[in-house]
Amino acid sequence: MSKTTTDATPAAEDQDLGTAGAQLSTAPVEEISHLPSLGVIGWARWFWRQLTSMRVALLLLLLLSLGAIPGSLIPQTGIDETKVAEFRKAHETLAPIYDKLGLFNVYSSVWFSAIYILLFVSLIGCIVPRTWQFVGQLRGRPPGAPRRLTRLPAYTTWRTEAEPEQVRDAALVLLKKRRFRAHISGDAVAAEKGYLREIGNLAFHIALIVMLIAFAWGQLFKSEGNKLIVEGDGFSNTLTQYDDFKSGSLFSQDDLDPFSFNLKNFVGSYEPSGPNRGTPRVYKADVTYSVGAFGREEKTTIEVNEPLEIGDSKVYLVSHGYAPVVTVRDGKGKVVYRDAVPLLPLDGNVTSTGAVKVMDGYRTAKGAWDQLGFQAFFLPSYVKGNEIASQFPALLNPVLNLEAYHGDLGVNAGLPQSVYQLNKKNLKGFKDSKGAQLRENLKPGETMKLPDGAGSITFEKEIKEWAGFQVARQPGSGWALAGSLAAIFGLAASLFIQRRRVWVRAATGPDGVTVVEMAGLGRSESAKVPEELGDLAGILYEQAPGAPDAADDPADSEASPDPQVAPAEGADTK
Repeated sequence: MSKTTTDATPAAEDQDLGTAGAQLSTAPVEEISHLPSLGVIGWARWFWRQLTSMRVALLLLLLLSLGAIPGSLIPQTGIDETKVAEFRKAHETLAPIYDKLGLFNVYSSVWFSAIYILLFVSLIGCIVPRTWQFVGQLRGRPPGAPRRLTRLPAYTTWRTEAEPEQVRDAALVLLKKRRFRAHISGDAVAAEKGYLREIGNLAFHIALIVMLIAFAWGQLFKSEGNKLIVEGDGFSNTLTQYDDFKSGSLFSQDDLDPFSFNLKNFVGSYEPSGPNRGTPRVYKADVTYSVGAFGREEKTTIEVNEPLEIGDSKVYLVSHGYAPVVTVRDGKGKVVYRDAVPLLPLDGNVTSTGAVKVMDGYRTAKGAWDQLGFQAFFLPSYVKGNEIASQFPALLNPVLNLEAYHGDLGVNAGLPQSVYQLNKKNLKGFKDSKGAQLRENLKPGETMKLPDGAGSITFEKEIKEWAGFQVARQPGSGWALAGSLAAIFGLAASLFIQRRRVWVRAATGPDGVTVVEMAGLGRSESAKVPEELGDLAGILYEQAPGAPDAADDPADSEASPDPQVAPAEGADTK
C-alpha cells in the first residue's frame, strides 16, 4: 500500500482538522467572560451574554425547582385559606416573615415570577441564534475532507485498480442511499448524517418554552369550584352556586361556560366480602345537563376519571355521601322543617356527621320564638353495641344518631359559619328523663320527641344520596401536554442520535494505482462511528476491490481484501 506524505505544519493540520469537525453542534461556544467596557451598552451586552448562556439557563431552572418547594410544603392562600389561617394562629412568629417573603402565595410572588420570566427570556435567547445557525447548516454542505484523514478517530484505506472517479461516484451513491447528505468536494466525497439530533435538541428547548407559556396561561385564567348536590337538586355554572371557588388573577366571571345540570341518581356498589370488603366497585352519577340558556336537555353519566366536558370546563365526580330526610315539628305538630340533610363522611365506611338547623318558623310549647339545632351522626350499617362507626358503606342497617339543642344558632350575627357544624356556644341541650343530654338512635320511620312538648324530629324512610362535583377550567392544558410529549421525544433524539461525518478520498497514488481512504468523525466518542464506517467500507470494497499486492513493495504484502476500521491517530496506513 502506498503511504501519503504532507509537508503541512502541525498548526495547519490542527486547523484543518478543526474545520472538519466544525458545526457538528449548534451549542454556543463558552467563552471566558471579561468585564465589559464602561458604558450602558457594554454592560447590557455583557448581561445579555450571561443571561442567554446555557450555564445561567440551568441555574434558573434549578432555582425555579427550588422555589416550587415552599409552595408544596407551606399552605397556599389560593388553594386552602383555612389551612393558611390555622398556620397563622399556630406560628405567630413565622407568619409575618412568610408574608413578607410571599411564601403564602409562592406562585404569584414577585421573586418566583422574576425567576420564571428570566428563564423564559434565557431560553428564547438560547434558541433563536441556535435555530438560525442550524438553518444555515442545513442550507450549506458538509465541509471538505481534511488533508490527513489518518488523524480522524475512525480510518481505513486500501488500493484498487478502479478509477478514482468511479470510486467517488460509487461512494456518493452509497452514502446517499444510507441517507447521508453527500457531495463531491475535490478528490473526496464529504457526507454528514444525524441532523435529527440537533432538531431534537431544539425541539426540546422550544417545548420547554411552550410548557412555560401554557402553565403561565393556565395559572392566570384557571378556575376551580366545588359543589355538593343532593339527588333531585341541580346546579347552574355561576359563582353564587359554588360551595367554594378559586381562580387565577386574570379570570373573570365572563369566562365561565354557560351550562347547568341536575343530579337524577347516584349509584354506588361495594365489595361485600374478602380483603377488599367495602371497596367501591361502581361510582357513577346519572345527570341531565343543558348548555346555554335554551340548550336541549341531554342525559349522561359521570364516573370517576370520566368527567363531563362542556366547552373548556370539566365536571368531575369527586365525593359521595348520604343525605337522610328529616321532618321537624313544633309542639303543636306543625311541620317547621323538612329536607334532606347532607352529612359529611368521616371514614371509608361513610360514617357521617352534620347538623340540622331550624332557624325560622319554630315556636316553643308556650308560643315563644326559638331556634332548634340537632347534632347528627349517620351510620349506614349500624351494629348494635357499636355506636361510634359504621361497619360498611352501603345502607344495610341505617341509623341516625341525634342530639337536640335549642337557643341561638348564631346565624343572625352576620358571621359566616359551616352548615355542617353546630355552634353550641349559645345553645342549651334538651335533657332526658335522667337529666342527661337528650340523645337517641333513630331507624328509618322513627321519631324522637322533645321534652315538655317542645316538638319532635322524625327520621323519614327516604334516604337520599349526594355527590360532590368539581368544575375545573384549565386553559392551556392541551398545549402543556403537547409540550411535554415534544420535550420527551426531543430529549430522546438528542440523546440517542449521533451526528457524524464521513469522507471518502480516491486519488491516484505514485505508482498509478488508486488509493482509497475512508474516515469518520462523530460529535462524541462512540463505537458507532467505526462500526458504521467499517460497514460502508465493506460495501464500497466490493465495488472497488483491492489491487494485487506489488511484489516489490514489502510494506504492502500484508494488505487484506477486507478493509478493517480502527482508530488511526498518527498512522498513515492500516
